[in-house]
Amino acid sequence: MKRLFLALAAISVMAACTRNPDVLPPEQLAPLAYRSSAAPSLKLYTVVNRRTNSGAHTALAVNGSETVLFDPAGGFEAQDIVRSGDVIYGFSPAVDRAFTSAHARTEFLVTTQTIPVSAQVAEMALQMVKANGPVAAAHCAASTSSILKSLPGFESIEQTYYPKKLEEQLVNFPGVQGQTYLEND
Repeated sequence: MKRLFLALAAISVMAACTRNPDVLPPEQLAPLAYRSSAAPSLKLYTVVNRRTNSGAHTALAVNGSETVLFDPAGGFEAQDIVRSGDVIYGFSPAVDRAFTSAHARTEFLVTTQTIPVSAQVAEMALQMVKANGPVAAAHCAASTSSILKSLPGFESIEQTYYPKKLEEQLVNFPGVQGQTYLEND
């Protein structure tokens, strides 16, 4: 009986680690696709504590045949936002602004690093984020860095649990464009 109790307790603990377990069927997600006319790219979001300069969260937008946001263990919610697991579908410029604004506030700033990639790399990243499944709390940078290091041209990325360390690894990538977002609300 004790073993059964421990097994059930372990399952409960593991289930509690994921914040976004609901995964919708592909046929329900297909009509929600946002297709950007911009060139294929990957965009890393790093939420940074303004007081300590430490990373608080990592997310990755993938602009391929559709644009999605991989928001591992994230809590971003807004009206008409559709999340399946840790992927936000229909990631239009308006949703991008809402996501950034929701994270940039008095205590935090948001940096982004947009890296141009080939259509093939964007599609690989798109498939990887969709297949990744829900991510445990505090594993946002680890899951994102794992996906990035699996992509051609990103093999030098080291897996890390620290959002700022991941951000620092992308600073010198060819063609990277960085931005910082500040809000005081």
